[in-house]
Amino acid sequence: SLLRSLGEAGEIEPETEGMLIQYGVDYSEFSEQALSCLPQTLPWSIPQCELEARRAMDFREECVFTIDPATARDLDDALHCKPLGDGLYEVGVHIADVSYFVLEGTELDVVASQRATSVYLVQKVIPMLPRLLCEQLCSLNPDEDRLTFSVVWKITEEGEILDEKFGRSIIRSCVKLSYEHAQGFIEEPDRKWTLEEFPPISEGFTIDQIKQKVLDLQKMAVNLRRRRFDNGALRLDQVKLQYVLDKETGLPCGYSVYQQKDSNRLIEEFMLLANMAVAHKIYGSYPEKSLLRRHPPPQTKMVNDLVELCSNMGIPIDASSSGALQESLAAYCDDDIWSKAKAQILTVLCSKPMQTARYFCTGCIDDEDAFRHYALSVPLYTHFTSPIRRYADVIVHRLLGACLGYCDPPRKSKESIQRQAEHCNDRKNASKQVQELSSDMFFAIFVKECGPLEEQGMVMGVLDKGFDVLVLKLGVVKRVYCDKLPLSSFSYQKVRKCPELTLVWAPDDDHPREVTQKVTIFTHVQCILKADDQPLKWSATVHRPVETL
Repeated sequence: SLLRSLGEAGEIEPETEGMLIQYGVDYSEFSEQALSCLPQTLPWSIPQCELEARRAMDFREECVFTIDPATARDLDDALHCKPLGDGLYEVGVHIADVSYFVLEGTELDVVASQRATSVYLVQKVIPMLPRLLCEQLCSLNPDEDRLTFSVVWKITEEGEILDEKFGRSIIRSCVKLSYEHAQGFIEEPDRKWTLEEFPPISEGFTIDQIKQKVLDLQKMAVNLRRRRFDNGALRLDQVKLQYVLDKETGLPCGYSVYQQKDSNRLIEEFMLLANMAVAHKIYGSYPEKSLLRRHPPPQTKMVNDLVELCSNMGIPIDASSSGALQESLAAYCDDDIWSKAKAQILTVLCSKPMQTARYFCTGCIDDEDAFRHYALSVPLYTHFTSPIRRYADVIVHRLLGACLGYCDPPRKSKESIQRQAEHCNDRKNASKQVQELSSDMFFAIFVKECGPLEEQGMVMGVLDKGFDVLVLKLGVVKRVYCDKLPLSSFSYQKVRKCPELTLVWAPDDDHPREVTQKVTIFTHVQCILKADDQPLKWSATVHRPVETL
């Protein structure tokens, strides 16, 4: 029985609430007790003793900036880049010092550890920490002194690291750039930008200075990325939709496809670098009590089945390692639309055998080989760069603080740390499920509001009574059932071990003859997506193929 009436099915908020309840996501307001753990007098300023303690890593005079989505309000990472001459640079990654405000064992810490992650829905965020912390005290907003935890490298243009240091620090960001601003610098390095095109920049810094820093970081990021892929990293990028929501109704009225550009990749490279550096640092100090993130290799039987299926279709794939798989997929990335579609299908198929990455306590796994991160192809990895939205990062900040002598060594047993790691894994999986349900719901509403939609599709799986189609532009997969198509008959067989459907399309007013169509994996089809009678459901059919004389 329903715990409470969730309102009419088909309404966004009641449906969302149902999803959150189903997956045990705590979306209640933060209690007075939890909020009382935060500074009560605002605006808050850094105490003098903290300024003194962090003097060795005071970056307020440096050109530090953030690069985030244009709408972001919780800015948890910033960068600086300073040329040292001879092709050397000092690069700093500065992460909001959440553990300064969220003290271990307080009511706020207990709530954050239970929530374990922020949950990003299409229309809103369920935060792990109170907004006061996410959007004010810890957000690295421009022109405000902020407490951070930093990793600073001496690094060559080629991405070779000569030196690194860690420490609690202070920054004062000089500008909040969006990915679009940074991308503009990268795409048009010689363009003269005007102040009107940018958010306010702090006194003492110029657009040209900031542009040069972004270009220097970009040069290094490209080399860091190349090195990672040379060392066997794997990326399986799938199409991701972003919805445009009507301001009045909250209903989706349009969408765009998320595109990863150079500016996104720039940030990603330095975040990965920081996460890897911190993983090595904490594991070196606490080999029994470090919280790391491992990614097991894909499930062997599923991979072997996939390799065999592809081989039978004349597509050789080497899945012996992450790097070999990346190279195999890269071979199909030509520019014409059907090669791209094929590559898209292969990416989705290769994602199926993949396992999820998991947090773990190093003292609870004996075999160090099991620590590896398969997709990143590195021996040690952790999460350090997003403590505002992930509790695992807060634990890692505390471990790093202990390594550096800022606080006591971890008192918790390795079993207790492992239990917390498992809880973070469970909540991460739940939040992923809810995010996917939220996306599915908005897609169904979009089809209802703006459909029927006609889109290009490609078959990615063939069964005895239907076939799965990947709608290329939207990245959604839907099953098409043969009994829902105007067919005279259909039959299923395997040809050279590859599944194949033979569809015989019935004559109609416009088509006096039957048409026979073979459907196999990679068959191109024209899809029709339309809303069902049931709320929040939609179905797909395909057009009859064009007759060839």
